[in-house]
Amino acid sequence: MDPDGQQLGIKPLPEALSIARGLDMDLVEVAPMASPPVCRIMDYGKFKFDEAQRAKESRRKTVHVGLKEMKYRPKIGSGDFETKTRQVAKFLDDGHKVKITIMFRGREVFHPELGKRILDRIAEQMDGAAKVEAEPRLDGRNMVMVLAPDKRAKQSAAARQHHQDHDGASTEEPHEEPQE
Repeated sequence: MDPDGQQLGIKPLPEALSIARGLDMDLVEVAPMASPPVCRIMDYGKFKFDEAQRAKESRRKTVHVGLKEMKYRPKIGSGDFETKTRQVAKFLDDGHKVKITIMFRGREVFHPELGKRILDRIAEQMDGAAKVEAEPRLDGRNMVMVLAPDKRAKQSAAARQHHQDHDGASTEEPHEEPQE
């Protein structure tokens, strides 16, 4: 094949090499197992460069999923709970998995239901943005649960929100005049 992709037919090796040299290009064997072997006239340096650029671009597009951790306590205040849970949502939006740890101190470990209640509340708030990848389990003095971003649930939630926005905009509620 020539650089434009046109078939040149079956040529002896010396003739194919002279055609490639005449175009100031390389003769590259692309299908050695074929009978006869298939060669292509191309700029091999440019081909290798383009190949490296494509590989670099595909590596750049991959998302590096990290595991983030958020630690809670059984007697956490509502403000701290909301702040930490917002941060968990941010991690999930960025595509990270989140390990949620409830740390028990002293006799708190004898009341794992307190930790389970907090983990259930977090999972409920993250419903639609995340799915529970590892169910809550007691691990020594800690209770651990892993949440993973749920792309399908997020897309369906976005679609529902989009429909609600469009449905709500077209139907206006009538105003009632105040009566004296």
